[in-house]
Amino acid sequence: MNRIDNEVFNITGVQIRVLNPVPAVFPFQDSTMGPFPTFGLSVITIEDEDGNVGEAPVYNSYNNILETCLLPILLHSRNVSYSLLYYRLYWSIRNEGFRGPASALLGQIDLALHDLAARRAKLPLHRYLSTKATRDAIKVYGSGGGTNYSLKELEAEVTYFMKAGVDCYKMKVGKDFGQKMQEDVMRVKFVRSLLGDKVRLAVDANQIWTREQALHFLDLTASENIAWFEEPVHSADYEQIEKLCNSTTVKISYGESERTSLMFPTLVNMGVKHLQPIPNQIAGVKEWMEVKELALASQVDFSSGGYSLYTASLMAVAPEHCRVEYLHSIMFGLEKYFMVRPELKNGYFVLPDIEGLPIRIDWDYWSAANKVVRSQAWSRNNVKEYLPIVSM
Repeated sequence: MNRIDNEVFNITGVQIRVLNPVPAVFPFQDSTMGPFPTFGLSVITIEDEDGNVGEAPVYNSYNNILETCLLPILLHSRNVSYSLLYYRLYWSIRNEGFRGPASALLGQIDLALHDLAARRAKLPLHRYLSTKATRDAIKVYGSGGGTNYSLKELEAEVTYFMKAGVDCYKMKVGKDFGQKMQEDVMRVKFVRSLLGDKVRLAVDANQIWTREQALHFLDLTASENIAWFEEPVHSADYEQIEKLCNSTTVKISYGESERTSLMFPTLVNMGVKHLQPIPNQIAGVKEWMEVKELALASQVDFSSGGYSLYTASLMAVAPEHCRVEYLHSIMFGLEKYFMVRPELKNGYFVLPDIEGLPIRIDWDYWSAANKVVRSQAWSRNNVKEYLPIVSM
């Protein structure tokens, strides 16, 4: 039984606000997407009848799923336990599928409700989640190395992270839809020369290669001591993932494309040695915790990315060796919006001593500054009631 299960939420309002995109430190590109010169943030705010609020990053382009499936239940469920509320929300998205944006939206609402519950209990989220959570610093691994970066930009980013004390850096490979492998290899060797032997180096191909290409890349970089190889082949091609895992001693990582915890045992059985669920893209905090427990029981590595300043507090309930990803190039600009946030010190995110998630946005200030570019609100009055008959 999780602490939140017996909580009662009588939700009266939901709002999504979209903040003006901010410039990236360097325009960012991976194997198949980008370059992204700017990066944005949308936040869902959920309010209960007593004026308590919870917030979390949210998709802002799937309002049809939100309005059709989730909001009618969220706004019209009265005096029911959270376990029943989540159960109703979960099964409302069945026809939308549990492996796409509907599942992620459910998880984003769930994260906001956990934030609300922790604020209501006057506890930081990690202490609300676990009475054993006593540390306020979470190990960070640096992330970036866009395939479009010049060597000068690569060096500047690596220097930033090394000065910040991180002991692991992940870079992108698979340039131009995987067609520039020799250049990828050169860039990996260049970054290794900057990092030296004491900082770990991981690579991320964003699914672009075949198994044969991935193995060839590993042969060409065998001397660079790759810590893990992230999503080298298509995330849905389980047969090829298993064959790849059986063909190399380098740790293969997957999980960012999954939207349900139910797929992760399959990944472990295929030989994946590093699990990477994204807290705000999986179907809820409980499911993220299930993957964490699976990783520990299976003795495989565990880390998470996404909007890491928000989700760092979740990692505080994992063992200290588990890391949160910090994609500095596109996340850094958003930090101007946060009047309270984790601070990067000596390779760790240090959590602020506040209730709920470790982020606060001064909405009045940014609204007055015309940085809230879109806002939409829902209440019981403008959302039609739909409550499935469910008992537990």
